[in-house]
Amino acid sequence: MTNGQFTIERNHSIIIPISPSEGHLTILYNQSLYINRMNLSDEGTYLCDSLPHNNKTQTSLTLQIVSGPDNSIIDIQPATPLSNGTLFVVRGSTVSFNCSSLSYPSQSLSWGFQGVESSNDSLAVGSGSWLDFRIEDVQPTAQGNYSCRAQNSISQKAAGSSTELLVYYSPERHPECLWNAGKDPSHVQFSCSWFGGYPSPTLFWGKHQMSGSHGKQVAGQLMESEETDNLVMNLNRSLLFDGQMLKCSGHHPTISPGEDKFCSFTLKSPYPEGEPLVTVVEGTNVTLTCTESNSLPPALTRWQRTAKQEDVVSSPKYVLSEQGPTFTLTIVNITKQDEGVYFCRSENPLMVRELEIYLTVKATSQYTGAIIGIFLAILIVGSGIVIAKTIYSNRDRICLGNGFEQMGERGDVLSLVEADEEEVFHEAIPRLPPLPLTNGHNTTLVEIHTIPSIDHEDAEILEHPLQLEDRDIDELVTF
Repeated sequence: MTNGQFTIERNHSIIIPISPSEGHLTILYNQSLYINRMNLSDEGTYLCDSLPHNNKTQTSLTLQIVSGPDNSIIDIQPATPLSNGTLFVVRGSTVSFNCSSLSYPSQSLSWGFQGVESSNDSLAVGSGSWLDFRIEDVQPTAQGNYSCRAQNSISQKAAGSSTELLVYYSPERHPECLWNAGKDPSHVQFSCSWFGGYPSPTLFWGKHQMSGSHGKQVAGQLMESEETDNLVMNLNRSLLFDGQMLKCSGHHPTISPGEDKFCSFTLKSPYPEGEPLVTVVEGTNVTLTCTESNSLPPALTRWQRTAKQEDVVSSPKYVLSEQGPTFTLTIVNITKQDEGVYFCRSENPLMVRELEIYLTVKATSQYTGAIIGIFLAILIVGSGIVIAKTIYSNRDRICLGNGFEQMGERGDVLSLVEADEEEVFHEAIPRLPPLPLTNGHNTTLVEIHTIPSIDHEDAEILEHPLQLEDRDIDELVTF
């Protein structure tokens, strides 16, 4: 009898099933009750009695059924599963954790965490069919194994499940493109690094080129790809050209498609610049200068001399220096043997370019010629000044005479006597006959007097030389 209901009886070895669940209950030969395929409906108090009924032979027992824990489930949101079942979340997000299990009649649930720096921390404990908690602004320290444990409160049977949770985060900066010169100048090693993220990003090296006057970028060709923090690519001169763009793109699982970060640079061939002709005086020092700032990757620049292009090595004779993009070669105590061609040679992985400088050395004696030339120039200028001053001081004689030759030979005299006021004469003055020869030349005396305005009664006086025969000719010159 179960819970007051008649269940089954047995007459010796004959089993007479009375319950509707035929074959479910069986009384064995040893008077024990066998329950086949037990379920919750079998739970209750069982009474064992014999016929005829005798209270002294009745016995009872209580059957309590337990089940579980079963169907333990862990749910973490928002999380993205990987191919191996591991979940990952993005740093800074809010993550919810939920655990559920089936257990009868009751159970206890608990969340545990085991990380890199912790052994086994308890995060939450509760009873019921489910248990949850959440973490706000999740950080990499929350990365580890999360486990949920369910235990039946009657049977103490326990079951659990766990999952690994990773916290992803992308690098804060853009990728960085670098280059390293190889042992051979025609080879170069390009590296693309993008550190600071977890897990390592996927880097792609590609080459592009600019087309047309507008500089539009032509679709590139993938050259290298790898999941790493630093991707290295080795190229030689045959794969490079002037104006070529090399681009390194980085992809990370936390970045949406189309938002990849990248770095790039455009290759440029070298172009050294400087004075192609230099002249220097023997015995002095000279500095040859070469500037190269155009190339990318930066070119290796060195000095060479003579037609054989021998490398110039730093020595007391040749002083080499470099300051930024400027390269100088100082030659000490110039001699005639230093005259010739010097080369400023710049080479990067794209090509080689040279600046040719011709050095001319002049002898020291040429200083003397320069001094003589300067002296002659000063002498000529000084002579001109003296002649001009002489002509200017004798301009009256030059105008009245016939030039320099007759300045002291001609005896003609023009005497002008100035009055208080000037008066313009309009009457013609007769030409006087010449005086007798004096020292072989004719002499003419002309005196012109201007009558003062206040005395108009005086007349103009003209004296003829013939009337002055008794006077000495030398006394007739009047200014």
